[in-house]
Amino acid sequence: MTEKIQPEGWAEPRGYANGMRARGEIVAVAGQIGWNANRELVSEDFIAQFAQALANVVTVVRTAGGRPEDLVSLTLYVVDVKEYVGRRSEVGEAYRKIMGGHYPAMALVQIGALVDPGAKVEIQGLAVLP
Repeated sequence: MTEKIQPEGWAEPRGYANGMRARGEIVAVAGQIGWNANRELVSEDFIAQFAQALANVVTVVRTAGGRPEDLVSLTLYVVDVKEYVGRRSEVGEAYRKIMGGHYPAMALVQIGALVDPGAKVEIQGLAVLP
């Protein structure tokens, strides 16, 4: 079971939690890019890659016996933060299709490159299974 941490007097965050509390078995999910099961990028499109990377994170968690709601932290690495911000509504839509209304603690980091030269986003996760 996870619990969102919201400090008193702080504005409610949109699309993430300021903190999460959980107790149970820890599952660390390696950074996932928009690869399919054959390690092929699903698209050159940022949103398609984002959705596949997030789905890959959830697949690892489910394989460990968990659910998307067991994720307590996500770190998103993007090669172009302007593309992320410019397509934020599409990111949100893709996110909700995979994660529903569960928003763990999150960070967004812009980096120079990813393991695959065509990759635009990588997502790393931490889950706590009850």
